[in-house]
Amino acid sequence: MKIVVVGLGYVGLPLAVQLAKHFDTVGLDSNAARIAELAAGHDRTGEVDADGLAQSALALTSAAEDCRGADLYIVTVPTPIDADNRPDLSPVRSATRTVAALIDPARTPTIVYESTVYPGVTEDICGPMIEELSGLKRGRDFFLGYSPERINPGDREHTVDRIMKVLAGENDAVTELLATVYGKVTSGGVFRARSIRAAEAAKVIENAQRDINIAFINEVTKIFSALDISVWDVLDAARTKWNFLPFEPGLVGGHCIGVDPYYLSHRAQELGIDPQVVLSGRATNDGMAQWMADELHRALAKDGADILILGLTFKENVPDLRNSKVIDLVTALRRHGHRVAVHDPHADPAEARHEYDLELTPIDAADRYDCVIGAVRHDSFRALETADFSRILRPGGLIADLKRMWRDAADVAVTDLRYWSI
Repeated sequence: MKIVVVGLGYVGLPLAVQLAKHFDTVGLDSNAARIAELAAGHDRTGEVDADGLAQSALALTSAAEDCRGADLYIVTVPTPIDADNRPDLSPVRSATRTVAALIDPARTPTIVYESTVYPGVTEDICGPMIEELSGLKRGRDFFLGYSPERINPGDREHTVDRIMKVLAGENDAVTELLATVYGKVTSGGVFRARSIRAAEAAKVIENAQRDINIAFINEVTKIFSALDISVWDVLDAARTKWNFLPFEPGLVGGHCIGVDPYYLSHRAQELGIDPQVVLSGRATNDGMAQWMADELHRALAKDGADILILGLTFKENVPDLRNSKVIDLVTALRRHGHRVAVHDPHADPAEARHEYDLELTPIDAADRYDCVIGAVRHDSFRALETADFSRILRPGGLIADLKRMWRDAADVAVTDLRYWSI
């Protein structure tokens, strides 16, 4: 069996490397620079190390022609949203166009989508698109399947070779084919969903559910703040109950949780359904950066402060900048008239410049600041101690701990520094 994985990002690369252990596998990415860096043994996402790349039998290419006539095409391209929070299916459509031109009907290939979509995209949009572009007939010349990605960037426990894989084909034979293939690459087993639509829906609600739960914690954070109660103290107490869900407040970004609810709500609105809970959760989380900026502005009690934000990536210990909500905090603080610098040792400076027009600041070369904000819980930031803040901050400076990384700083008597948290 020849397999082609289309898209070698956070999702596609780890999957392709695992598949290559068992099948003739080609990794296709339209970005020639990405292919070059992988061939040189470097994965900027940090999901596969140099040894893993060097030892892999995975073939790499940016030339679609190298991928003609495969038995299985797995599409793992991103599914972002546009400026109006509407689904942007252009990467999926582009990948579908590529695959449609590569199909050899004599092999009756299966095209599997792993990209997060709303129910119906695989069969109602991608399938007809392949038919139109290729002149082939679905169910005769090619088949469709869906297996939602569950990659959690930076997570070394729930890796693609350990998690349960949900999958579905357009008929029982395709489903069993996918069960055989995916069953080879994961020790977590496979789950055969009832239909492709059920598998698509399962993926989109997995992240929407987390978004809604975090939105609740963010909302009560605001309530407790008005009562002069730290939400962290409340959570410490609440977590002692056996069935309390341990969600935390924060800036909810990234390529899944901050995006997928909009895919679900978009489809609901097309059907004439008002998704109040889903959109309310999104509105709460999208507004959290502005609320934090307002609270910090009050805590600073001065105009035109020099602020250093520690962390730009969407989560701890990963280089992923996609849909980071830290940039919303930067923007909101600047609207208050403050001067804001950002330091993040995990983020790529060129990508930060390209994505957000932001120049990252080296912490060792920085001037002293009126405020240091802990926005992302990187290990290197968690290791900072009170003496470090004394070197970074001016007398009377504010340690703003959004992630409760520096709890000790609140308890250590520092004559010329202040501590603040949500």
